[in-house]
Amino acid sequence: MGGSGRAVWWLRAYAAALVVAVTWPFLVPSAFGQGGPGAAGGSVAAFALRDMMVFDGMALTRASLGFGDLPARNVPQDALLGILPRPMLAVRVIMVGSAALAAWAGWQLGRSTFGRAAAMTVAVWNPFVVERLLQGQWSLVAAAWLLPAVALCWSRPGLRPAGVVAQWVCSLTPTGAIAAALCSRGRLGALTSAVTCAPWVVAGALATGAGTSTEAGAAAFAPRAEGYVGTLGALVGLGGIWNAHAVPPSRAAGLAVFGMALFLVLACAWRAVPRRWVVLAGLGFAVALASWAGWLTPVVAHVPGGGLLRDAQKWLILAIPAFVAAAGALRPRLAPLAVGLALLQVPDAPLAVAALVPTTVEVPFVDACGRDVLFVDRPALITLSSGTVAVDPAPKAMNTVESGALRVDGVFTDPPSPRWSQAHAALGAGGDPTAELRDLDIGVVVYPDGRAVDTGAPAGGWPPLGVALFALWCAAPLLALRPGEMCLRNNQ
Repeated sequence: MGGSGRAVWWLRAYAAALVVAVTWPFLVPSAFGQGGPGAAGGSVAAFALRDMMVFDGMALTRASLGFGDLPARNVPQDALLGILPRPMLAVRVIMVGSAALAAWAGWQLGRSTFGRAAAMTVAVWNPFVVERLLQGQWSLVAAAWLLPAVALCWSRPGLRPAGVVAQWVCSLTPTGAIAAALCSRGRLGALTSAVTCAPWVVAGALATGAGTSTEAGAAAFAPRAEGYVGTLGALVGLGGIWNAHAVPPSRAAGLAVFGMALFLVLACAWRAVPRRWVVLAGLGFAVALASWAGWLTPVVAHVPGGGLLRDAQKWLILAIPAFVAAAGALRPRLAPLAVGLALLQVPDAPLAVAALVPTTVEVPFVDACGRDVLFVDRPALITLSSGTVAVDPAPKAMNTVESGALRVDGVFTDPPSPRWSQAHAALGAGGDPTAELRDLDIGVVVYPDGRAVDTGAPAGGWPPLGVALFALWCAAPLLALRPGEMCLRNNQ
């Protein structure tokens, strides 16, 4: 690693402090409730915040394989957690390990002692990961932390087997899969990208919907301004998430100005950044700025698959490798300034992420034997003891009929799914809806008073194609063992 022994030790300590500061909620033990780990229902410990809902007892469902009522947004993330005996432990390992690899990549890209410190700080501690953590998008944050390591490994032939594994973890979420694929190289990179993207690409192509959103959705999810810097200033600092409630107080108070200053400092070293990474950063900013200008609205609303671009600020993930490389290449006199600016742009990160500490949620229990369950008038969001909201845990524990209807700031951005609408139309038509619900493959109907009605519909089973695609994805790390790559690595 180079450098004096004292410098190495304080850098290692600093890296450890950075990782712990932003991942400490994942190191807090869970206080198990009545259900305990793996319980079928009742009060269970969970990582729960907005889009995040992880608890021991998650199930492998048709939706988690990408063949449910909604687009395959959580594929293969939820499928992996559905087959693991301890999903919460898996998330702990993924998050802490990903942050540690971000620090490692920063170390490798640093050209001086303070350059390494600057690169590690930018990689681990930045507004993108903090805001996305507060939105509950944990797998996207893991991808953001891993992306500098993915780009670094694919740029060095001897590290490409490690790049395969890092890219595989990034692909827990479609956005991470695409970002990592853009960082990969060669035939092995193309093959890895094809395998890791296959579960959600194929499921999306076979879905009944077009994978689009609405014009209202495009506007609601566009990047937003942060205190004293506007939208453009927020974006150059890797902030600007659409949800104001997922922004740390320091950003709203005006400390985002330090992010703008950091961008100007990093720009001093842009010539030292690999051209490929600069191009990726430009692509990420282009998507976010196009959304801000409203140019993506027709794409999001009408082009099949355009829904991937709706939350355009998340594509700033593509700029993170370039930012880290630039920080590492700064002159020794500028690198300490970059460290300070990076920390000051979101100084309350350790306090803000406290919202991710494990809590307890109520998971309903329905003895449906694998059949689809329709919960009548059950909200898609639950309110936690802290007063914040999280997604309903029921679809994570069993096959359910999901609505998918979404309201942002009082405006409906996504209509309910067709099957959900048909089921509720049958319930509201009067008479006995059992036959109609059975035709919709709904096996059990649960009413708000707890009453459950069995329609007699059989269990649908797991979709064979979904299972095959997920099994293929699980085998992706084996690509790192290709004989040609092993020989290349051994000859380095």
